[in-house]
Amino acid sequence: MRISLTAFVAGLLLAVPMLVLGTTAGAQNGPLRIEITDGVIEPLPYAVPDFIADTPAAAELAREITRVIAADLSGTGLFREVPATAHISTVSDFDAPVKFADWKAVNAQALITGGVSVNGKQLTVRFRGYDVFADKELGAGLQFTGTTDGWRRMAHKVADAIYSRITGESGYFDSRVVFVSETGPKNDRRKRLAIMDYDGAGVQYLTNSAAIVLAPRFSPTGDRVLYTSYESGFPQIHVLDVGKVQRRVLSADNGIMSFAPRFAPDGNTIVFSQAEGGNTDLYTMDIATGSRTRLTRAPSIETAPSYSPDGSQIVFESDRSGAPQLYVMPARGGEARRISFGKGRYGTPVWSPRGDLIAFTKQNKGRFHIGVMRLDGSEERLLTASFLDEGPSWSPNGRVIMFTRETQGATGRALLYSVDILGRNLKPVRTPDGASDPAWSPLQQ
Repeated sequence: MRISLTAFVAGLLLAVPMLVLGTTAGAQNGPLRIEITDGVIEPLPYAVPDFIADTPAAAELAREITRVIAADLSGTGLFREVPATAHISTVSDFDAPVKFADWKAVNAQALITGGVSVNGKQLTVRFRGYDVFADKELGAGLQFTGTTDGWRRMAHKVADAIYSRITGESGYFDSRVVFVSETGPKNDRRKRLAIMDYDGAGVQYLTNSAAIVLAPRFSPTGDRVLYTSYESGFPQIHVLDVGKVQRRVLSADNGIMSFAPRFAPDGNTIVFSQAEGGNTDLYTMDIATGSRTRLTRAPSIETAPSYSPDGSQIVFESDRSGAPQLYVMPARGGEARRISFGKGRYGTPVWSPRGDLIAFTKQNKGRFHIGVMRLDGSEERLLTASFLDEGPSWSPNGRVIMFTRETQGATGRALLYSVDILGRNLKPVRTPDGASDPAWSPLQQ
């Protein structure tokens, strides 16, 4: 089976809830078509020979970069690598003409070639993508320049560019995830903030205090992280500068619990929950001045707020109807409308960066699920089911959701998983220890 990359892109854009894509091929050089079926998306076969190094000393780095690119693309579930053992053609010169017939023979529908140059600490990566069955290059070749220490980011950038050219969507590989690292037994668990590449590489710890930390959230520019800390003995909101690993307390009112913070799209305002006098309501705060505005006044628990991408609305969790459900209201406060009406309890809603979906946690009949729904609550679909799945976070392009899955039993621990928005490609995200509360960054600049 083979399809042109143009047809493959069209198929991805047709993906809708409850329908996934199958592919059928027409004549080799003729028009090809996409059929929407109730099957699965047939991964597009691609080949990525080891990138060519300008010196023997750079050969190992070139191989590592190639492997990261392949892991990024294959990890989406949308692409399938043709293994090197099946290649009948070699690429020894980045500028040499491509032998398309050799790559057609192994059914590689896309071909990625590249070159790696090292000059001291400077690293340059050039690459090209080809539509094999159309005998043509996918746009002009590109190159990225950085340092040898940042070679993994260079690889992610190449993969993002290839992903974007083939799918028509922005990539998500050159991004990071902040999360809560968990060590120790269940009855004495240590929780620290940590940050890593989206694929689990390069873990760094941001806090070392013995105090419990919860719910980290990136700023829109990815340079700051909000989180809740119990360092003072009750929950308070902290903000941390990721680059300098410097932090400060935003909510320092003694005896007043503040938690579940999240940035507004402008990066200057946060929305959060504050518990006072036996009631929990939503507030906003101007980060520069500390000025607060109360948004809700219901005799119920309002928490887990999340802004729409344009900053005009907030989705949140409330038990005002008797059990936790999802509501949407104007960002300045006002009348809220309920959007969840299925059986069970709903919580931790998060607005998609595309603005078209809301992800959530659902508990029903003793099982936990990660799900998505439209902004009016329609077309709800559950993507996972487990003993405990919770806390969804969106990839920068809105294609994938990362969440916490906790295993059952006395020895159970929390781990990170990801799944795409059609409920496909469920897989664990590697971390050195237990992990929870993931928050995906925007693409790095």
